[in-house]
Amino acid sequence: MNEPDPIPHFPTSLGTSEATSIRLLGQDLAEDLMGRVGFGELAFWLVAQRRPTSSEVRVFEAVLVALADHGFTPTAIAARLTYLSAPESLQGALAAGLLGGGSRFLGVTEDTGRFLAEALAARAGELPQDDQGWDELALAAVSQARQERRLVPGLGHPVHKEQDPRTPALIRIADEEGLRGPHLRLFEAIGRVHPRLLGRTLPLNGAGVCGAALADLGFPVEMLRGFSLLARAAGLLGQLAEEQRRPVGMDIYMTVDRNAVYVPDDEP
Repeated sequence: MNEPDPIPHFPTSLGTSEATSIRLLGQDLAEDLMGRVGFGELAFWLVAQRRPTSSEVRVFEAVLVALADHGFTPTAIAARLTYLSAPESLQGALAAGLLGGGSRFLGVTEDTGRFLAEALAARAGELPQDDQGWDELALAAVSQARQERRLVPGLGHPVHKEQDPRTPALIRIADEEGLRGPHLRLFEAIGRVHPRLLGRTLPLNGAGVCGAALADLGFPVEMLRGFSLLARAAGLLGQLAEEQRRPVGMDIYMTVDRNAVYVPDDEP
């Protein structure tokens, strides 16, 4: 007679539930975490698998606030128009907005963190100790990107043409908390040196500085886009709540639809 297969085990360091208790991160959810741990701190803890310091929480939550909402962006419009089309599906509208997190919106957080991490990893020897050294490293990174015909992520913004107000604010907060690390310093240096190579001055955008700050907090670059989506989920919920109270989705749709003009396909 064959022995029955053993019950499989699925190891996790996150959450488990029993009949009368829930454990999360090795803590009793109801007794140790609820009312004692903020959501930002918990999100950090869940991903990093360590409880953050108060300084790390402040920088991390500043990133989440910076990325939560930025007006009628394509992600917000997508969420509102999906809700207009399917008001019974709040989850669909929220998902529609999040699916737009790519190379132009939200995804820049990950792209910038990756660009900076790769530039730092490619450097031989110790990291720079002054602005001149950081500027030299930034020049090398931007020059290589230009030679490879790659965009330098984190530069430029469709609205903030001179300065993205989030950038100096987040750098200041990180500096106050002793967390202005190599990714932020390299990003600042790129802001200083890129006009020499690009022939024009572009602002360091908020999504980019958030990527640099998250990388300095020790998160792997593969996770950075997830944090931008986490933050934007809150903003999209706000957009959808406002769409319920004061709808504009139909106006957006009708404005585009009533002003559509047919042109032959071979015309520019």
